[in-house]
Amino acid sequence: MLYRMSGMDFFDTFSLFQILFYIGFAAVLVIILVQAFRGLKTWNKNNNSPRLSVPASVVAKRTNVSYHRHANAGDATGAHGYHTDSSTTYYATFQVESGDRMEFHINGQQYGMLVEGDHGKLSFQGTRFLNFERQ
Repeated sequence: MLYRMSGMDFFDTFSLFQILFYIGFAAVLVIILVQAFRGLKTWNKNNNSPRLSVPASVVAKRTNVSYHRHANAGDATGAHGYHTDSSTTYYATFQVESGDRMEFHINGQQYGMLVEGDHGKLSFQGTRFLNFERQ
């Protein structure tokens, strides 16, 4: 038996679907806000960090390729076929004189110019890669 409030069923006012919809919407909104806050926090921390230039060597390079498959013509069923996009993220690991290693996200052009074993001056600000000058 359903609980009655003022002669109406509780589910007449709020259906289970509506409740789940609002919970899902709130959860997605919270996730977006948390990610935005983390990004701003990292950006601010990097901006407030000193710019450092230290002797370092390139000890490793790696890539991360991700593939995204999309239905053609906006058709979610895929009846008109699919197309695939890919994106590549580039990383380089540097070792400083103390033996500490730091991995930075870099762009494709910088990645192409680096060779494992290169020695030079690494410039960075917090977790942000700025430059590497080969010597």
